[in-house]
Amino acid sequence: MLPYAAYLRVYEPLTAFTPSERASWAAYAEAADRPRRASALHAEHGEAVLRLLGVPPTPAPAQESPNAYLRRVEDVLYVCPWQSRLRSWLAFSRFRGATPVRLMERFVPVSVAEQTADDFDRFKRRSGSAALRTHIRTSTWHVPTSWFVPFDGNERWLVLDGQRGPGGTTTTRNLIYVTSMAHARRRAARALQIIRRQVGEVTVTAEVEEVARWLEEFHPHSLVELDYGGIVHLMDAEKLRADQSAAELAAAITGLETGEEELAFAMYQRVILRWRSIQLLESAN
Repeated sequence: MLPYAAYLRVYEPLTAFTPSERASWAAYAEAADRPRRASALHAEHGEAVLRLLGVPPTPAPAQESPNAYLRRVEDVLYVCPWQSRLRSWLAFSRFRGATPVRLMERFVPVSVAEQTADDFDRFKRRSGSAALRTHIRTSTWHVPTSWFVPFDGNERWLVLDGQRGPGGTTTTRNLIYVTSMAHARRRAARALQIIRRQVGEVTVTAEVEEVARWLEEFHPHSLVELDYGGIVHLMDAEKLRADQSAAELAAAITGLETGEEELAFAMYQRVILRWRSIQLLESAN
């Protein structure tokens, strides 16, 4: 079973990488033994579980992952590196900062926690802030409302158990959205402008701003993907079919823009209540 997590990913075209990286990713795309799309999440999760089950546990891998998620559109190869070590460092830093020291010791020995933090500090000093950019964002137990802003309801792709996926492969359930970076940035900028003018709610504005800033860090011809990941296993087929969160949020934003406040409120509440009910499962017995 995959973790109950969703992922927001950016796939950059091969031309966005350095010459050496381009050669490496091009060779990787042709490799027969690389993790395929259908099994990539399982492979990534398996690596993490093995690290955490070790004695002592290893919060971050010793080397950066050589793997990536790939997409091809016509003749263009798009690459989304896993960046497992960087993402593990960032997640561990957040976890360590939010967990009391005595409780922390029950998860990771003090010496391991300090060594992991030291390794990350050395990496930051050596590589600079630009190296902290991640192509993948993760959210457990829910999809943040701001993540739907870059997408249109027509970009939704739902596959239920046993259906045929791209290329004719049989796949388990999955729900994703994919759009171009140009569309994603334009929608984020429009939503931010409307929310600032009509709502002024600090938390909502900050969340959309964060997504918009993150998108600006990548090549303008990139692709943006929202993947429900393991969260699809918290929703039955009927709920997945009925989930039109991106379309509903877009309708709420348009309602704000056109002065249809009741429509905007109703659509926004549908999204909020749907994901609040799912997020509450984290603490369910």
